[in-house]
Amino acid sequence: EKLVRNAGGLVRLVKVNVDENRELAQQLNIQSIPAVFGFSQGRPVDGFTGALPEGQIKSFIDRLTGGAKTPIESVLEAAFAALDEDDAALAAEGFAQVLAQDPANPEAIGGMIRCFIATNDTDQANDVIGRLPPELKSQPPIAAAIAAFELAQQGGETIDAGDLRQRLASDENDHAARFDLAMALYGGGNTEEAIDELIELVRRNRDWNDEAARMQLIKIFDALGPSHALCVTGRRRLSTVLFS
Repeated sequence: EKLVRNAGGLVRLVKVNVDENRELAQQLNIQSIPAVFGFSQGRPVDGFTGALPEGQIKSFIDRLTGGAKTPIESVLEAAFAALDEDDAALAAEGFAQVLAQDPANPEAIGGMIRCFIATNDTDQANDVIGRLPPELKSQPPIAAAIAAFELAQQGGETIDAGDLRQRLASDENDHAARFDLAMALYGGGNTEEAIDELIELVRRNRDWNDEAARMQLIKIFDALGPSHALCVTGRRRLSTVLFS
């Protein structure tokens, strides 16, 4: 029922009592319940029996709608686009609109946390994260946003990347300088180069400072999300270094 509501009118849910509608049950050859059928223009076009995981039911609905975007999906797309354009206020309005209809929507919750990161609203971010149950915190969009928030909290004072590069030019094994440079690069939005420096630090001394470089890489990958290109290539490169 929740997925049908989220479809925003693209599909309708109709429940039929098979005991009271035996002729219809025979026509549809219903052998067991629950039995679900998708109709289009008065004809059954798809169906399933038994209880399915939420993801498979969503795929079933997507097939019925031809992949058309639901109103919620359209709002989320616009909200994330606004966030990418550094308009956190507009993005927050979109995420709030979704949460008003679906309070447990992982994409909207994760997006709202990212809005608080963008506006440096630490208290609001902590409040939202603190009220989330464990099963929601583990959802990928939310877990990624929490990781991004934790990284933002580590930012601390602004570090002069130029000075750190000079230290590395003098001593390539100045691991503290390389780590601080990676954090300065990440804080400045240069995520790819930050990953490069951290992987290089792992290659030179994996155990330095209780594996700080590897742990920081994991946080960055979590913040990016599993499908992000930098996460995919970064994890592959890290594995190569660790197991070579």
